Amino acid sequence: MRLLFSACFAMILIVSSLRSHAQYDSVSKPVKVAVLIPLYLDSAFSGTVYKLGNNNLPKYILPGLDFYNGVMMAIDSLEKEGQQLEVMIHDTKSREKSLSLLLVEPEIAGASFIIGSFTTKEELKKVADFALAKNIPLISATYPNDGGITANPNLVIINPTLATHIEGMFRYVQRNHSIDNIVLFRRKSDQMDKHIMETIMEASKKNSAIPVRIRYVEVSDAFNRQEIISQLDSNKRNVVIGATLNEGFAGNLVKALSGVKASYETTVIGMPTWDNMKELNKAEAKGVEIVYSTPYNYQKSDRFLSRMSANYKLRFNGRASDMVFKGYEAMYHFSKLYLKHGAAFRSNLSDRDYRITNEFDIQATKLKKENATADYLENKKLYYVKKQDGTIKSVQ
Repeated sequence: MRLLFSACFAMILIVSSLRSHAQYDSVSKPVKVAVLIPLYLDSAFSGTVYKLGNNNLPKYILPGLDFYNGVMMAIDSLEKEGQQLEVMIHDTKSREKSLSLLLVEPEIAGASFIIGSFTTKEELKKVADFALAKNIPLISATYPNDGGITANPNLVIINPTLATHIEGMFRYVQRNHSIDNIVLFRRKSDQMDKHIMETIMEASKKNSAIPVRIRYVEVSDAFNRQEIISQLDSNKRNVVIGATLNEGFAGNLVKALSGVKASYETTVIGMPTWDNMKELNKAEAKGVEIVYSTPYNYQKSDRFLSRMSANYKLRFNGRASDMVFKGYEAMYHFSKLYLKHGAAFRSNLSDRDYRITNEFDIQATKLKKENATADYLENKKLYYVKKQDGTIKSVQ
């Protein structure tokens, strides 16, 4: 782990040399890409001296480090192709230079576009406001939230908002289960669960071509198994919508349905956050088919990802996480699109050339119909993952 982080620091120095190479060897003006990543370098280094010893890295450092390593692998690929890029990587968690100070740097203002892996709404809002003021496209690569931002067509959200996931989930149910027994369970008195339910109701109104009858059931955290089973129909396929982001409630709901397969054919529709819920992989949840949406289709069987994972293991002696793939994809795909389209970049963000593993369907989002301009651009492409006993069965 120490070697991995030391390699990370060394490669940040390499980025500086790549910038100089591009500046002095390129006849035409290079494309400038600013990449903002939560690296927490101050936590790991005192100057250039690594200070964490041989202990494992704190968990909060790992996502940014993995994203960074993916970005660096993409830079290697672009270099091998002879692409002219000036890449500037900045640590958004630096104590010496805050994000506010970073955004007054002339090199950021001169960026062709910005890629950001954010961890808070405040970070996203600050950079998005800057991108709007400077008219620079901002690719928010990993943060699944709009940060309350409006009237900013320079913001591009790759990891869709919860509302987009819920609307997509409703259409999935509408296409595949409109004649089934559909029951939505939510936590009593929980405002987020209520919001999810209301968003589904709104999606039902907007997509009324195929009628879908959903029964809405509110239960307490201490519900018993019979409360759930009593809502099932032994003569129909049952579709149980878990309208919750709460891991404990989701786990208990799935556990309540474990073992009913002989009497009730059941599929559980979950929220996008269910992808990482360990509760759903436990023995008590055995046998339940779970479907959830994701914008990232990273399958181990994909040849490119297999090669990339093998390369990563040789280079870092570790396993490539999804954040590695996200970093690579954001850096490679959008750099190639900018090199191809230049000033027309924003109008061609859904171009499928240079696709890595995911297709992006980036559309203007207006939070109110009467808004004169887009509040932001958002990836509407979702994949639907079927998982059972912790194993992915299929991806649609």
